[in-house]
Amino acid sequence: MMDKSVPRGTRTGFTTGACAAAAARAAVIGLVTGQVPDSVESQLPNGDLVTFAVHDGRCDGVCAHAMVIKDAGDDPDCTDKAHLTADVCWQADSPGRVLLAGGVGVGRVTMPGLGLEVGGPAINPVPRRNIEANVRQAAGALLDNAGLVVTISVPQGQEMAKKTTNARLGILGGISILGTTGIVKPYSTAAYRASVVQGVHVAGTLPQGVVVLTTGGRTEKFVMEQLPHLPEAAFVQMGDFLRYAMSAAVKAGVKQVVIGGMVGKLTKIAQGETITHAGRADVDTGLLADLAAELGVAPNVCADIRAAKTARYAGERMDELGLGTVFHTTLAQRVVQTLRLTYPDQFDIQVLVCDFDGHKIAQYP
Repeated sequence: MMDKSVPRGTRTGFTTGACAAAAARAAVIGLVTGQVPDSVESQLPNGDLVTFAVHDGRCDGVCAHAMVIKDAGDDPDCTDKAHLTADVCWQADSPGRVLLAGGVGVGRVTMPGLGLEVGGPAINPVPRRNIEANVRQAAGALLDNAGLVVTISVPQGQEMAKKTTNARLGILGGISILGTTGIVKPYSTAAYRASVVQGVHVAGTLPQGVVVLTTGGRTEKFVMEQLPHLPEAAFVQMGDFLRYAMSAAVKAGVKQVVIGGMVGKLTKIAQGETITHAGRADVDTGLLADLAAELGVAPNVCADIRAAKTARYAGERMDELGLGTVFHTTLAQRVVQTLRLTYPDQFDIQVLVCDFDGHKIAQYP
């Protein structure tokens, strides 16, 4: 578990996805051994092994139940102390299968544009894979004879969801199960802002004169693959704090700023937001509809994009029309144009765009 002796404001935590995976693994161990353990070592999406305390464990030989309490560290997260609960049951007629379901307090997807099945549980792709991987590791060869149904629940999820933007995104009835690395960093704290500024200043001391700003671990991995000639110190995870990172770049006297991102955060930057946290402002899908119109897209498609709740929906529609690359390139160009209004002559700006699997889509210039 986390070391709670570290200074306040810097303590990392675990995502809902990581906690759900740990609960599921503990429940499967209960099915296999006949007793749910009081603690379980679970593998995070980033490959780390972490021990979680397990609560409310019980097993009847056919089904098992386990719960892990989320500790968000010093991130002011409304899901802190959520009870990530897993109920796991054997399914004799489906050998080898692991079926993931959403229970009470896990939101249900009602609109496209999230990369998730409409009507299914709001459990994001990386947590899905992480939960299944832990379940398969714990079940081992027993999966040759039967499948498993894993139901993730969050008893307080419906109330917690009221403090999120889920309803606006068409996720109803609970929270989302999230997390690309399994670790929650205190993105919303003064300590994290300070670390962003410090990272940019360090990059400014390097002979390359380049700082690469990303919104998180997935985009950082993407740009590191695209720019292998740069040292690791040139890469800074700015999180939502574009304003602080860019101001630090001015002070550090860097020659070039590279921004790596996905469609949602890049749209917020293009529309002029300098703090891109989900709670600060909605994505301007009207801007994306206007970009689509500039590319000659039919008015009815532009209207659908304008009415959508997510930027991802726009990207998916453009992909369907074979315009994904040019659309995302145009968005990257708009990001540069917007930033030039505030930072006209300080440094060169380049934008790299990846998809939700970390694959390159476009860049500008």
